[in-house]
Amino acid sequence: MKKLPALLLILSSATLIACGKGQEINGHNTATAYRSVKALKNRLSPDNRIEFEVSFWTIRDAKKDDKEFLDVVDGKTPEEIIAIGKEIYQERKAVGFKGYEEYSSWEEMIAKFGKERMDQDNRKGKSKEAQDKDKANDVLYKL
Repeated sequence: MKKLPALLLILSSATLIACGKGQEINGHNTATAYRSVKALKNRLSPDNRIEFEVSFWTIRDAKKDDKEFLDVVDGKTPEEIIAIGKEIYQERKAVGFKGYEEYSSWEEMIAKFGKERMDQDNRKGKSKEAQDKDKANDVLYKL
């Protein structure tokens, strides 16, 4: 019976240690990294969420090899991922990367992506043709 309190103390200490990595990406493999990113982005403010997502996928695009990519993102916080994403943007911008030529700065690119996301969220549903098609395919029985 004396071992039970000691076991509970060890178990709760281990749980607290494990919870300390909740703000970092788990880069054990790509599946866990993607799950970590999904969980982390839901905890961020909408402004930081877009910047974090763009940074993460910029890193993924720059690091094609899974091992190299996982080494870069493993254990990183959202702030560190954003900083790495900005560095990659600056490097690519300096060498004339095709996708970045329309943006004058990182902030402008993030603002554009944010505006696109807002526009997607503000769309009010389906078009008139889609609504008519749904009505034509509606199956309601009169009993």
